[in-house]
Amino acid sequence: MIDTIIFDMDGTVLNTLDDLTVSVNYVLDKFGMPPRTVEEYRRFFGSGIKRALELATPEGTSDEVIDRMLPIFKEHYDQHCLDKTGPYDGILPLMKELHARGYKMAIVSNKIDSAVKELNERFFAQYVSVAIGEKEGIKRKPAPDTVIQALKELGSAKEDAIYIGDSEVDFQTAQNSGLPCISVLWGFRDRDFLESIGADTFAKTPSDVLSILESLR
Repeated sequence: MIDTIIFDMDGTVLNTLDDLTVSVNYVLDKFGMPPRTVEEYRRFFGSGIKRALELATPEGTSDEVIDRMLPIFKEHYDQHCLDKTGPYDGILPLMKELHARGYKMAIVSNKIDSAVKELNERFFAQYVSVAIGEKEGIKRKPAPDTVIQALKELGSAKEDAIYIGDSEVDFQTAQNSGLPCISVLWGFRDRDFLESIGADTFAKTPSDVLSILESLR
């Protein structure tokens, strides 16, 4: 029986897009590169900041330049990751209800680990006991490593867990982890795209998650 929920962060529980846009555009400006739009960043994010920078920078930008950009982004984003970021409507009531029903919850993300932990502490700490981001020694999603680590810290078996995310990376992460996946439709990807990569269980609103979980009991 499912008793554990593994959430993605960006586009799933937190609307982080505005703050990410500002921080990446800040870095682009520092390097004399043109800014990108919020809608462009909606497509760029999902595989971590390095990949987002690769997509945001002009074609032909070298890995060496991207590597120089990363610490500048981290410093700026660490200072500004709470400027506009907040939970999507309905997420806190969902977590409160899941907590009341005895579900264990974790967040796994390709965001920088320090930011994941800070944001979890700020918004979800009363419900989510484990939050894991990108760091040395653990492979990023869609590798299953962060999910495996979260399950270990929660004391849960994968047979009793489900993954909730908004992107192709999340769907692939769930598959690689051997978990069923709920794909949310309020995040960074639309339903047509998610269906095209094989997703088949969708939540239009956070309250839909409860109905899906009930149907799986």
